[in-house]
Amino acid sequence: MNQTAFIFPGQGSQYVGMGQSLVERFPRAAALFEQANDIMGTDLRRICFEGPAEELRQTYLTQPAIFVHSVSLAQLLAEEGIEPVAVAGHSLGEYSALTAAGYLDFTAALELVKQRGALMQSAGREQPGTMAAIVGLAEEKLDQVLAAAAEAGVVQAANFNSPGQIAVSGAVPAVELAMRLAKEQGARLARQLPVSGAFHSPLMEPARAELSNALDRVEIKAGHVPVYPNVTAAPTSAPDEIRELLKRQLTSPVLWTGTINALAEITDRFLEVGPGKVLRGLVKRIQPEAATYGVDDAAQLQELKGVL
Repeated sequence: MNQTAFIFPGQGSQYVGMGQSLVERFPRAAALFEQANDIMGTDLRRICFEGPAEELRQTYLTQPAIFVHSVSLAQLLAEEGIEPVAVAGHSLGEYSALTAAGYLDFTAALELVKQRGALMQSAGREQPGTMAAIVGLAEEKLDQVLAAAAEAGVVQAANFNSPGQIAVSGAVPAVELAMRLAKEQGARLARQLPVSGAFHSPLMEPARAELSNALDRVEIKAGHVPVYPNVTAAPTSAPDEIRELLKRQLTSPVLWTGTINALAEITDRFLEVGPGKVLRGLVKRIQPEAATYGVDDAAQLQELKGVL
């Protein structure tokens, strides 16, 4: 199996300086960032390159920034003849994956991502919530913990990131109780995450409802390769199914372990396309035998040419 699955990172992978080497070196990347500035109505490029980090961490800016960076890289890879056999993205990364695979136009996708980030940030203010990483606890025990913590409010598993690494999401008191109970049950780590809301939980319902309306208006075309959505972890190429799954994504868990296991049935090579290396680390924990690569900047793009 010598074909490669492209995987796209989500929120939390951003860093100040992201995309700068691409824009300086490649006119295509410069044009995409220029377009993004127009769509965003703000200087997204400056925020990516210069920060400050606090501004880049704002959900309504973070999500478009990661999306534009990831799609720029995917387009530059395509120019080199490096194409995926399938795509998947972690939460926000699913929009990058769908754009890279031809299901969404860049402009339409960035409009959606802009709205998604703003809606999620706003939902976090309307219905305050948080998330926590729970490491080293079996899923059955976590189920018991969440059932007990639900007495303090809404709480559910949000991201099945790798075996033994699950993020939970919900109302602040319920998440705090889940963290305490998880430690009592033997979790190695239970740590609150620096997020602006209870992503992938029912507290995102206000954002889901509005984003659904936007998704109804956007054209989703036939793509070049299958996508493995977060909600099902099963391959699809059907535009109508993709639309419905994107609607459900904001309030549903991200089945990342299942996604990587499903992709491993067709390939043993994974390329993380976008900022950071979070997903490569997760792949190594889910599929230790898999070959993992990453592309984040101009130098790594150059290195990949001889490898893939």
